[in-house]
Amino acid sequence: MPALIGACVIAAVLAGIMSRRTSPLAVLIVAPFIGALLAGHSPTQTSAFIVDGLRALIPVTGMIMFAILYFGVVSDAGMMDPIIARILRAVGCDPVRITVGTALLTLIIHLDGSGAVAIMLTVPVMMPLYDKLGMDRRILACIIGMSAGVNFLPWIGSMVRTSAVLHVPSTEIFLPLIPVHLSGLAMVFCTAWHFGRREAKRLGLTATACPREAPAYTISEEQRAYRRPRNFPINIAITLAVIASLATQLFDAVVSFMLGIALALTVNYPNVKDQLRRLEAHAKPALMLGSIMMAAGAFVGIMKNTGIITAMAQGLVNVLPAGLEQHMPFMLGLVSVPISLIFDPDSFYFGVMPVLAEAYKALGGDPVQIGRAALLGVYTTGFPITPLTPSCLLLVGMTGLNLSDHQRFCLPYLWGCSILLTILAAAIGVFPF
Repeated sequence: MPALIGACVIAAVLAGIMSRRTSPLAVLIVAPFIGALLAGHSPTQTSAFIVDGLRALIPVTGMIMFAILYFGVVSDAGMMDPIIARILRAVGCDPVRITVGTALLTLIIHLDGSGAVAIMLTVPVMMPLYDKLGMDRRILACIIGMSAGVNFLPWIGSMVRTSAVLHVPSTEIFLPLIPVHLSGLAMVFCTAWHFGRREAKRLGLTATACPREAPAYTISEEQRAYRRPRNFPINIAITLAVIASLATQLFDAVVSFMLGIALALTVNYPNVKDQLRRLEAHAKPALMLGSIMMAAGAFVGIMKNTGIITAMAQGLVNVLPAGLEQHMPFMLGLVSVPISLIFDPDSFYFGVMPVLAEAYKALGGDPVQIGRAALLGVYTTGFPITPLTPSCLLLVGMTGLNLSDHQRFCLPYLWGCSILLTILAAAIGVFPF
């Protein structure tokens, strides 16, 4: 009975989210609440389950909210401006430099963990160069998507969702993946170099084939009012300190970003009114994602404490072919990019992953390995080609590409990268083959 109720709850969550008839926030709270009542638990008990789920998720929610605020504030202060300007001066009109520069610029902008922001800032800067030389815009979209997708930092949405579902710090998930992450970044630059060489040969261009004009990088007057160029060294130092504290686990992730935003606000905007304006400017995305995380905490708290997830996992274990169970993480990694075309992020991470993780745990495996495997493709390298995420539609919209053409061009590179990363992860022991 609990397994059947769980299946109905997850079906309701998937239907509600994917049909866009209700918000993820609402369905993640209401569906499991009703399921708990049907399973015989009182409203008071169900309320306690929700609180238990929220208690476990507070550090994760705090981290993502303060991370958004931190990177928003240092970007407002102009930390990215000199880096972007220098990249643009360096690329000139050499296709190889342009493609590699596109990858580098995307990775730097994507430090805030938002694929949409990386797309919105990189496309307007780089697309005029591609158009000026007659370079293929599909290459621009592929490099941006691949760069942002492979860069699965501890505060990106997929990592935070995984952390929420598995009830472990995102740094615990990420640290064993660092060699895989660095290898993925190397693949990005190799792919960008390959594209550049191909375009240079097709167009007959070299680094000296035309004058090295520095493309203009401009900002609005409103943005200029909040720029603090003199503080660039200080902002870089604070950012490096925050990243170092995450890597070394000197502080909890949420504490690192809390200290970071406090320092960034104080250094760049001593005036209290300016501080409040900068916080208000970035409060909406922070609050939206934070509220989704809290709703996920309610979902996981109910499904776990009622025993529904355990019952569903046992049902899955019973139908798995013999000998297949130990390969679950590896197999998930191999198909993680296509999964992005089937499920939207909330549906997979809050609906499907808990069942897979609990089933793997029942078979004696570490459920964190399921999370790490999923991060090698599900809404990381997979997000640039799935219309189930606004970022993909934003990318094709801003580059003026047809979605099907974009998907056909990018899929071999993105899926190939994901498969190679999965094989590497298994080879170094992140999860078994």
